[in-house]
Amino acid sequence: MENANFTDHFLIAMPNMTDPNFAGALTYICDHNADGALGVVVNRPIELSLDKLFEQIGITLEDERLKNLPAYFGGPVQVERGFVLHRPLGHWNSTLSVNDRVGLTTSKDILEAAGHGDGPEEIIVALGYAGWGPGQLESEIKQNAWLTVPADPALIFDLPPEERFFAAMQLLGIDPSMLSEEAGHA
Repeated sequence: MENANFTDHFLIAMPNMTDPNFAGALTYICDHNADGALGVVVNRPIELSLDKLFEQIGITLEDERLKNLPAYFGGPVQVERGFVLHRPLGHWNSTLSVNDRVGLTTSKDILEAAGHGDGPEEIIVALGYAGWGPGQLESEIKQNAWLTVPADPALIFDLPPEERFFAAMQLLGIDPSMLSEEAGHA
């Protein structure tokens, strides 16, 4: 696991996850390298609609299909900052290309474009992100805190947030009710 790269993977929190930020969380890893990992929790909508969020940051939201969508808790790091997970990639000022279909953008230009209906077709606006230092994510996986599976973007953008965690489990062929909180070692 020393050279493992979990970019473009889901992290599925195991039942024994005690950190309240991640209990029951489905996290999409956007970047993983020798310096650590960065991801966004994709199944935790918060009590803030995009129309209210855009109003708070001074951007007019004209795109009716976005107005009632929720903002998300993306993770406990920099919760005052917005992270836009989107597809297609497009050309924005500050985008991390997760793969050839999905990007993570932190620049305001994507929100301005989305407000006018010129943004990416699909977006999730998250406040905060999840971050791990060098080797930290690998250590947590070894300790059975997370299951990993290659991500399917359709799960993020096409399913309601409450269905995403279980759908990710099904990518592994796992029935969540069969998981134990106890780790087994052979």
